[in-house]
Amino acid sequence: IDTLGTFNTVKATLPHVRQSRGSYIHVSALLHRQGTPYQAHVSAAKAGVDALSAVIAVEEGPRGIRSNVIAPGPIGDTEGLSRLAATDANIRMTDYVPLGRYGDKRDVANMAVFLFSDAANWVTGQVMAVDGGNEHLRTTQLPYPMSVLDPEGMSKSIKGRL
Repeated sequence: IDTLGTFNTVKATLPHVRQSRGSYIHVSALLHRQGTPYQAHVSAAKAGVDALSAVIAVEEGPRGIRSNVIAPGPIGDTEGLSRLAATDANIRMTDYVPLGRYGDKRDVANMAVFLFSDAANWVTGQVMAVDGGNEHLRTTQLPYPMSVLDPEGMSKSIKGRL
Protein backbone atom coordinates (compact mmCIF):
# COMPACT_ATOMS: atom_id res chain seq x y z
CA ILE A 1 0.00 0.00 0.00
CA ASP A 2 1.43 3.36 -0.97
CA THR A 3 1.00 6.79 0.62
CA LEU A 4 -2.49 7.42 -0.72
CA GLY A 5 -3.77 4.00 0.33
CA THR A 6 -2.28 4.43 3.79
CA PHE A 7 -3.80 7.90 4.14
CA ASN A 8 -7.26 6.69 3.07
CA THR A 9 -7.07 3.71 5.44
CA VAL A 10 -6.17 5.95 8.38
CA LYS A 11 -8.88 8.44 7.45
CA ALA A 12 -11.51 5.68 7.36
CA THR A 13 -10.42 3.96 10.58
CA LEU A 14 -9.30 6.82 12.81
CA PRO A 15 -12.64 7.27 14.65
CA HIS A 16 -12.65 3.57 15.56
CA VAL A 17 -8.97 3.51 16.51
CA ARG A 18 -9.51 6.57 18.73
CA GLN A 19 -12.46 4.89 20.42
CA SER A 20 -10.48 1.73 21.12
CA ARG A 21 -7.16 3.50 21.78
CA GLY A 22 -5.65 1.18 19.23
CA SER A 23 -2.46 1.28 17.23
CA TYR A 24 -1.45 1.53 13.61
CA ILE A 25 1.20 -0.52 11.85
CA HIS A 26 2.06 0.60 8.34
CA VAL A 27 4.27 -1.26 5.86
CA SER A 28 7.09 0.56 4.14
CA ALA A 29 10.52 -0.28 2.75
CA LEU A 30 14.12 0.80 3.23
CA LEU A 31 14.90 1.71 -0.38
CA HIS A 32 14.38 5.43 0.11
CA ARG A 33 17.02 5.72 2.83
CA GLN A 34 19.63 5.51 0.06
CA GLY A 35 19.25 6.19 -3.62
CA THR A 36 18.25 2.98 -5.35
CA PRO A 37 18.36 2.91 -9.16
CA TYR A 38 15.01 2.28 -10.87
CA GLN A 39 13.11 2.52 -7.58
CA ALA A 40 12.09 6.21 -7.55
CA HIS A 41 8.39 5.33 -7.57
CA VAL A 42 8.47 3.00 -4.56
CA SER A 43 11.03 5.16 -2.74
CA ALA A 44 8.78 8.21 -2.92
CA ALA A 45 5.65 6.25 -2.01
CA LYS A 46 7.20 4.54 1.01
CA ALA A 47 8.91 7.72 2.28
CA GLY A 48 5.42 9.20 2.34
CA VAL A 49 4.15 6.26 4.41
CA ASP A 50 6.97 6.80 6.92
CA ALA A 51 6.19 10.53 7.18
CA LEU A 52 2.46 9.91 7.57
CA SER A 53 3.10 7.43 10.37
CA ALA A 54 5.31 9.92 12.21
CA VAL A 55 2.63 12.62 11.96
CA ILE A 56 -0.01 10.20 13.27
CA ALA A 57 2.27 9.30 16.19
CA VAL A 58 2.59 12.99 17.12
CA GLU A 59 -1.02 14.03 16.50
CA GLU A 60 -2.71 10.98 17.99
CA GLY A 61 -0.21 10.12 20.73
CA PRO A 62 -2.01 12.35 23.27
CA ARG A 63 -5.09 10.19 22.65
CA GLY A 64 -3.10 7.02 23.42
CA ILE A 65 -2.76 5.93 19.81
CA ARG A 66 0.57 4.60 18.60
CA SER A 67 1.71 4.51 14.99
CA ASN A 68 4.72 2.58 13.72
CA VAL A 69 6.10 1.24 10.47
CA ILE A 70 7.47 -2.17 9.59
CA ALA A 71 10.07 -1.95 6.81
CA PRO A 72 10.89 -5.45 5.58
CA GLY A 73 14.14 -6.24 3.86
CA PRO A 74 14.53 -9.13 1.42
CA ILE A 75 11.80 -11.61 2.37
CA GLY A 76 11.94 -15.01 0.66
CA ASP A 77 9.04 -16.33 -1.43
CA THR A 78 7.57 -12.88 -2.06
CA GLU A 79 6.76 -11.09 -5.29
CA GLY A 80 9.12 -8.25 -4.43
CA LEU A 81 12.10 -10.53 -4.04
CA SER A 82 11.26 -12.51 -7.16
CA ARG A 83 11.14 -9.28 -9.20
CA LEU A 84 14.19 -7.55 -7.74
CA ALA A 85 16.64 -10.33 -6.97
CA ALA A 86 19.53 -10.55 -9.37
CA THR A 87 19.71 -13.65 -11.54
CA ASP A 88 23.49 -13.47 -11.93
CA ALA A 89 25.01 -16.40 -10.03
CA ASN A 90 27.84 -14.12 -8.87
CA ILE A 91 25.40 -11.74 -7.14
CA ARG A 92 23.77 -13.20 -4.05
CA MET A 93 21.56 -10.87 -2.05
CA THR A 94 22.18 -12.91 1.08
CA ASP A 95 25.83 -11.84 0.89
CA TYR A 96 24.58 -8.39 1.93
CA VAL A 97 22.54 -9.62 4.89
CA PRO A 98 24.60 -9.93 8.08
CA LEU A 99 22.35 -12.73 9.33
CA GLY A 100 23.11 -14.60 6.08
CA ARG A 101 19.60 -15.48 4.93
CA TYR A 102 16.47 -14.05 3.40
CA GLY A 103 13.81 -13.10 5.86
CA ASP A 104 10.70 -15.15 6.32
CA LYS A 105 7.14 -13.86 6.37
CA ARG A 106 7.06 -15.00 10.02
CA ASP A 107 9.84 -12.51 10.81
CA VAL A 108 7.58 -9.67 9.66
CA ALA A 109 4.59 -11.18 11.48
CA ASN A 110 6.59 -11.43 14.70
CA MET A 111 7.41 -7.73 14.51
CA ALA A 112 3.71 -6.96 14.05
CA VAL A 113 2.84 -9.09 17.08
CA PHE A 114 5.45 -7.22 19.12
CA LEU A 115 4.26 -3.78 17.98
CA PHE A 116 0.64 -4.59 18.82
CA SER A 117 1.60 -6.07 22.19
CA ASP A 118 1.88 -4.36 25.54
CA ALA A 119 5.64 -4.90 25.33
CA ALA A 120 5.68 -2.06 22.76
CA ASN A 121 3.43 0.34 24.67
CA TRP A 122 6.23 2.97 24.72
CA VAL A 123 7.11 2.60 21.04
CA THR A 124 5.58 5.06 18.58
CA GLY A 125 6.67 6.97 15.51
CA GLN A 126 9.33 4.39 14.64
CA VAL A 127 10.33 2.66 11.43
CA MET A 128 11.29 -0.87 12.40
CA ALA A 129 13.61 -2.54 9.90
CA VAL A 130 13.03 -6.29 9.66
CA ASP A 131 15.93 -7.06 7.38
CA GLY A 132 18.57 -9.15 9.12
CA GLY A 133 20.86 -6.10 9.17
CA ASN A 134 20.68 -5.65 5.36
CA GLU A 135 20.17 -1.89 5.67
CA HIS A 136 23.67 -1.50 7.05
CA LEU A 137 25.31 -3.27 4.10
CA ARG A 138 22.78 -2.54 1.42
CA THR A 139 23.99 -2.01 -2.10
CA THR A 140 22.21 -1.77 -5.43
CA GLN A 141 23.72 -5.20 -6.19
CA LEU A 142 24.35 -3.96 -9.70
CA PRO A 143 27.58 -2.49 -11.04
CA TYR A 144 27.40 1.25 -10.50
CA PRO A 145 27.35 3.47 -12.54
CA MET A 146 27.04 1.05 -15.50
CA SER A 147 23.62 -0.11 -14.30
CA VAL A 148 22.23 3.40 -14.85
CA LEU A 149 24.36 4.39 -17.83
CA ASP A 150 23.60 1.20 -19.79
CA PRO A 151 20.30 -0.20 -18.51
CA GLU A 152 19.79 -2.35 -21.61
CA GLY A 153 23.09 -4.09 -21.00
CA MET A 154 22.22 -4.66 -17.35
CA SER A 155 18.66 -5.91 -17.91
CA LYS A 156 19.85 -9.52 -18.11
CA SER A 157 20.94 -9.30 -14.47
CA ILE A 158 17.52 -8.33 -13.19
CA LYS A 159 14.37 -10.40 -13.06
CA GLY A 160 11.30 -8.53 -14.23
CA ARG A 161 11.42 -5.15 -15.91
CA LEU A 162 13.47 -2.04 -15.27
